[in-house]
Amino acid sequence: MEENFFERVYAIVRQIPEGKVTSYGAIAKALGTARSARMVGWAMNASHNIEDVPAHRVVNRQGMLSGKHHFEGTNLMQQLLENEGIVVVNNQIINFEMHFWLPPMSNL
Repeated sequence: MEENFFERVYAIVRQIPEGKVTSYGAIAKALGTARSARMVGWAMNASHNIEDVPAHRVVNRQGMLSGKHHFEGTNLMQQLLENEGIVVVNNQIINFEMHFWLPPMSNL
């Protein structure tokens, strides 16, 4: 189940548009497993060798870069977001609501 769940998470993350972010919980809800936000986090942690999964676009529900320590380099997650026009101050996205992307309910 875990591998299949991770692949379903990655399928949603691949849909996040450039300049947008979503949360672990929003992905879990879209998959119909609302209480599995932590497992979404595990999937994201395991995705760092998968080039087409934009893991930097997944943040916590307050817009904090909670997964930043899983990226190489001190501020790589922040730099990737800023390259897409997202302003980050003190590890938090400014105007989080404006940049938030709500994943559609998935039938993956």
